[in-house]
Formats: sequence, structure tokens, C-alpha cells
Amino acid sequence: MMKIAILGLGIMGSGMAGQLLAAGFDVTVWNRSADKAVALAEVGARVAASPADAATGAAIVIAMLADDDVSRMIWTGQGGALAAMVSGAIAIESSTLTGDWVFDLAREAAARDVRFLEAPVTGSRDQAAQGTLRFLVGGDVDVINAARPAFDAMGGALVHLGPVGSAATVKLANNFLCGVQAASLAEAIALFEKHGLDIEQAMSILFDGAPASPMVKGVGRRMLDRDYAPHFLVPLMAKDLGYAAQALADAGIRSSIATAARQRFLDADAAGEGLRDIAAIVEPLRKA
Repeated sequence: MMKIAILGLGIMGSGMAGQLLAAGFDVTVWNRSADKAVALAEVGARVAASPADAATGAAIVIAMLADDDVSRMIWTGQGGALAAMVSGAIAIESSTLTGDWVFDLAREAAARDVRFLEAPVTGSRDQAAQGTLRFLVGGDVDVINAARPAFDAMGGALVHLGPVGSAATVKLANNFLCGVQAASLAEAIALFEKHGLDIEQAMSILFDGAPASPMVKGVGRRMLDRDYAPHFLVPLMAKDLGYAAQALADAGIRSSIATAARQRFLDADAAGEGLRDIAAIVEPLRKA
């Protein structure tokens, strides 16, 4: 089986690496905090000393990182992965990033004769662990086909949205809508509780009615149960909403909605909820 490197072993990257190992790939992993690689090493992954070390000899290098700055450092900084990749290898960036950096990274890859795909995902912790992510892909069809075995191991679906940049746009819109739903849901729950309503009865109206969505149902239940084991971390949603607001502004659309929703996540982070699931944004409102 081909050699695949995974850069970034957070909630998503760890699950993706586990699925590749289960499918029999030769997997090398790297993470800034080496302790996150221990469990994967125990089931057969090689742990690299640097992004360049991980990328050396790999047919495919996949990154799942926090933001533009981290992605830039891991791909193109000192000891970065891109310079170590062989001609014709495939770089896949699966992080949620700005379109500007995705375009820059694609140009950097092309200059080194490395094929490039952007492939952010929908789904979170459970889908990554189960290999049922949906990949939103921008890039050339022939490169997608070459990387298809890896995508099939990690996900249940792949949507080719067009050229590089298209997937970043759709992913930011997706997370924008998710973040707005979570923020408004937190406010609604706080309102119900402050009025002393039967919370399960009140929430059944939302869960069974027009506002219902997988996001509302999943995050709403975690808010009610105060179950904040991370599926998606609070500061990462704040970052995504910031990127979405900028993408909208670049298109001439000033979004006060994205800005207001982002503030809920910033407030929760400042209140000490940064290492918890996005459902925890309800807690500062409960205490207000």
C-alpha cells in the first residue's frame, strides 16, 4: 500500500490516520505535541520528527491543522513538508482555511512539481473516527482519482466542487451556518432556562419543528446534557466565523451575523471554555 503522511493529530487528524491504518496503508504521522501520536504508534504508525520527515518518500501528504498560520508553517516553514516531497506526490490540505492561503499553497506546490488538492471536510469527531467524513474537494480530476484510495478509507463521500478555491468557499459557508445556528441555539436555551420553562418540553418544539437540523439536534442535546467532550473546539469555530466574515466582505457582503455569532465563541473562550465542545458556548449565557 502507498505511504501516506498525516500532519496534525487533533480530533479530526487522529481519526483520519486511524482509518488509513485500518485500511492497511503505510502511515506516518506528525504532530506538534508528540503525545497525541502515542496511540497511533501502538497500532502501527511511524511517528515523524518533523513535517519534512513525515513527507519524505510519501505518495500523499494530508494536513488537518488549526488555521492559515499553522498550515503555512507546516507546509512551507523551516522543516516544512512541501520541500521534502518528491515530484508528482500529492499534497492534500484538509484544514478549514482562507481561500487566499489555499491559492498561495497551490502555487507553492506547483512550483515544486507537487500535485495539490484542497479537501476540507464536513463531519466532526465521530465521522472522522468512523471513516464517514464527506470531503469537499477542489482541484484536478486526475489528481482526485490518484488520491481516491485514501479518500475512500477516510470518508463516506467526496464532492468535487471545481478548481482550487471552490472547496474553501463552500466549507466556510458551511461552518458559517453551523456557527450561527449554535450561537442562536445557545441564546434560545438560556432564554428558556431564565424563564423557568420545562426545558425538555420547550426544546422539543425546536427539535421537532421548522428550526430542526442535524446541527440543532446534536449541539442542542449536548447543551441540555452539559456534555462538552470535544467534537469541535470553541476557538476553532471562532476562527472559522472570522474567516467566513472576511470571505463575505471580500465578496462585497458585510455580515453582521457572522460577527455577532463569532463574538459568542470568543466570549466562551475568554470564559475558560476553549478546550471544550462548541456546545459550551451556552455556559456564559447561563451565568449572565
